[in-house]
Amino acid sequence: MPVIAPMPAARPARISNQRDGAEEAAEGTSVDHLTETYRAHYRSLLGLAALLLDDTASCEDVVQEAFIRVHSARKRVRDPEKTLAYLRQTVVNLSRSALRRRILGLKLLSKPMPDMASAEEGAYDRLERDSLIKAMKGLQRRQREVLVLRYFADMTEAQVAETLGISLGSVKAYGSRGIAALRVAMEAPA
Repeated sequence: MPVIAPMPAARPARISNQRDGAEEAAEGTSVDHLTETYRAHYRSLLGLAALLLDDTASCEDVVQEAFIRVHSARKRVRDPEKTLAYLRQTVVNLSRSALRRRILGLKLLSKPMPDMASAEEGAYDRLERDSLIKAMKGLQRRQREVLVLRYFADMTEAQVAETLGISLGSVKAYGSRGIAALRVAMEAPA
């Protein structure tokens, strides 16, 4: 059931002209005319908003805002017969604005990476990494240095040999023994 605004105090639709004593029509739409328009056309304007928006709350908000805006600008609506047309146009414009804000909001939301790991996978990876670091600390110094430079720094065996100042055969031997020791350490129960 739509909320109906309380009845405003009646205002005269005509203002007396003190200069010549004749009455002339007040410019703009009167509050009484706007109230009658509200009563008569609220549901049809709500239906218009419903065709443009998807949820009832937004439709009601748009129609209420349209009446508020037309009420604020009622002195500019010179012909009271055009009040409904102004209201319809305001409902359409406010609906467009609401949709624009929604689309912008959806674009600005952070989207997860499609290949992002779940929280469980992340926790499991963290446990594996901690186990690997613990196992690496248990290796001999040269084995650890060769494995870190070869696999984590992504150096070739020749570059590792040059960096550590050892022969290429030593790099291969330390690397092979280090990987074997890591396998044993990682497969052992914690």
